[in-house]
Amino acid sequence: MSVGTQSYQLSDYLEKLPGTTFRKLYQQPSTAFAIFRRMLPPLAKIFVQALLYAPSPLLLKQLDVWVKAEGKAQRDRALSILRSLHIVSISVGKDKPQEVHLTTNFQNSLRLALEGGGSHGSFGVPSTLPVDPTIDIPYLDRYARKKWEDILHYVVNSVGVHGDGGSGGSGAGPKASVKDLLLAGRLVERRPDTKGGIAITQAGFTFLLQEANAQVWTLLLLWLEAVDRSATASGMDSIDMLSFLFMLASLELGRAYDTSALTEPRRNMLPSLVDFGLIYIPRDPRQYFPTRLATTLTSTASALRSVSSAFAAATAAAPTDATALGGAAPAPAVGTESRGSIIVETNYRVYAYTSSPLQIAVLALFCQLNMRFAGMVTGRLTRDSIRRAISYGITADQIISYLAAHAHDQMARTAATVGRPVLPPTVVDQIRLWQLENERMRTTPGFLFKDFDTYDEYQALSSYAEEIGVLEWKNDKKGMFFVSKYEQLRDFLKSRKSSK
Repeated sequence: MSVGTQSYQLSDYLEKLPGTTFRKLYQQPSTAFAIFRRMLPPLAKIFVQALLYAPSPLLLKQLDVWVKAEGKAQRDRALSILRSLHIVSISVGKDKPQEVHLTTNFQNSLRLALEGGGSHGSFGVPSTLPVDPTIDIPYLDRYARKKWEDILHYVVNSVGVHGDGGSGGSGAGPKASVKDLLLAGRLVERRPDTKGGIAITQAGFTFLLQEANAQVWTLLLLWLEAVDRSATASGMDSIDMLSFLFMLASLELGRAYDTSALTEPRRNMLPSLVDFGLIYIPRDPRQYFPTRLATTLTSTASALRSVSSAFAAATAAAPTDATALGGAAPAPAVGTESRGSIIVETNYRVYAYTSSPLQIAVLALFCQLNMRFAGMVTGRLTRDSIRRAISYGITADQIISYLAAHAHDQMARTAATVGRPVLPPTVVDQIRLWQLENERMRTTPGFLFKDFDTYDEYQALSSYAEEIGVLEWKNDKKGMFFVSKYEQLRDFLKSRKSSK
C-alpha cells in the first residue's frame, strides 16, 4: 500500500473496514468516544446525541427537525458518514416508514465513556509507582519533537541543502523500521542518481505540508497496513492496534501509566510507538508516558503546523492557542517559528526569515539557495530548481501552496488589505508554466460510473456525488461520471433501490 498522491487519512482507512470489525472496535468506550470526537461533522454529532438515550428507534423523517429545508445535502452526508462508520442502522421496508437507531456496541460504549463506570480499563490505568520528577511535560515535548523531526528530516534530506550537507537533523535519524515504512508508503523512494540513494516523492511533499496530527496518522495507518500484510508473522492484530491508538488519545499528558495493565500484544506495540515519538518509556519499563503526539491524535484543538516547527506552537503556548494556517492568505499562529517567514518578490527572489534546518531543507527542494545568514536564508526560484522539484514528483500547486502557507505576515496583511493574492501572480504563473514544459496531463485516481438502468438513476447518483464533494467529471449526454470515492455512492444506491 502507498499513500499515492493524496494524503492517507483515518477516514479512508475506516471506510474499508467491514461491519464485524467496527463491532469489535466499539467494544471499547475510548474508541467510540474518539470516533465521536474526531470523525463526525457537527450535524452527525447532533443526530448521535438525539439517538443516544432514545428509548426506541426514531423515524428517519424526525431527524429533519434539526435540519433546515436547504440543508438536505448536509443531512444526507451526515447520515452517509454515520452509516459508513456503522454508528447508525436504518431499517429498510416497503410497507412501513424507515427508522434509525444507534448500533448496540457503539451506543453502550459511548454511554460508558460519557457516564463513567465499568471495569474495562479503556482509558488507561495510571501507575502507582514513583515517577521521576524530571519527566515533566516540557521534557516529553522535547523528546517527542526530536523523534518526529528525525522522521521529517529523513524525508526532506533526500535532497541536500547547500552549505549544510542536508543534515540538519538530530543524530542518526529514525530507526530502520521507520525508514522501511516510509519507503513502503512511497513517501520516499530509492533513486541511485541522488545523494544517499533516497529521494522524496510527491506523496512525501504532501506529507510535509500536512499539520503534525495528520502526519502522525498517515504514518500510523501505513504501519497498520503493514501489519495487515504480515499479520501471521508479526502476531499483532491491526484492529486491536487501532483500538490502542484511540486509547492513547484519551490519556493525560505528563502522567505515567501502568505497563503491566496492558495486554501482551499491546506491550509489543510500545517499541514501535517509541520510535514514532508517541510513547516515552523511562528506565523503569513498568511505566510509560504518552507524549503530545499521542494525546492529540483525536483532538482538533492543537492543529500544530509541521515543517516550520510543528512543536514550537505546542511548547510556546497552550494547545488551544495554536492555529493552523491555510488558504492563500494565512493567519499568524502562536509562537515565533510558527509565523510566516517567507518573502517572495516579483523577480523570483526568495527570503526566508528562519533558522529552522527543517524549513531550510524544504526550501532547498524547489529553490536555489544562495546565501545563509543568522536567522535568514536567501535564494531564487529558477527554471532548473522547479524542474528538479518536479522530477521528484512535487507539483507546482504544492510549491505554491507551501509558499502561500508560509508567507511572511506582512505579505499576508498587504494581500488582505488590497484584496490580492498573497503571492505575486507572475511568480505563480511562471511556476505552473515551468511544470507544463514537461507535463501536459493531470491524472486523478477514482472510479467511473456508467451503464445506468435509467437516466433518472444517473441524475440522482451524479447529483448526490456532487453534493458530497466526490464528483470529478460528468457527461450528461453519455450518462457517465467519474468520482474520487465510491463507498457513500454505493450505500446511496442500495438505499434508493431497496426503498422502491
